[in-house]
Amino acid sequence: MQFRIGQGLDVHAFGSGDHVMLAGVRIAHEHGLIAHSDGDVAIHSLCDAMLGALALGDIGQHFPPQDEQWRHVEGSILLARVNRMLIELGWKLTNLDLTIACESPRIGPHVRTMRETLAAVLDIPVGAVSVKATTTEKLGFCGREEGIAALAVVLVQDGE
Repeated sequence: MQFRIGQGLDVHAFGSGDHVMLAGVRIAHEHGLIAHSDGDVAIHSLCDAMLGALALGDIGQHFPPQDEQWRHVEGSILLARVNRMLIELGWKLTNLDLTIACESPRIGPHVRTMRETLAAVLDIPVGAVSVKATTTEKLGFCGREEGIAALAVVLVQDGE
């Protein structure tokens, strides 16, 4: 049996809006995230981690921002497609660890729903999905509340 690790990072700036999408969950907020798709930094970083584990490039190569079919697309649709790619190549996601960095909105109240949402999209047990949040102690663009960052790590294994 073979295993591979992948990591991903995504960042989006705040803009106009009344909510953010994080890990497939709509969270009321005084700002939205500026993005071609729904701006779900958590799912975007997860897609990059999964693609990276198999050396398949990044999310922008598979879902280019200049391609109008991906405008405003839900992150969960992208995640399901990336998961299907892995499965078709004979791999499966073993577990994931996701960290969301922001001062606001508060992530803690949404962690359970995020874990359940990601597990459902990826068809893996909730126990294989870790979602955490951190602030940046008021440092950097996240600390100044200019945007949100997310980091993801995944372990994939071959289907044998």
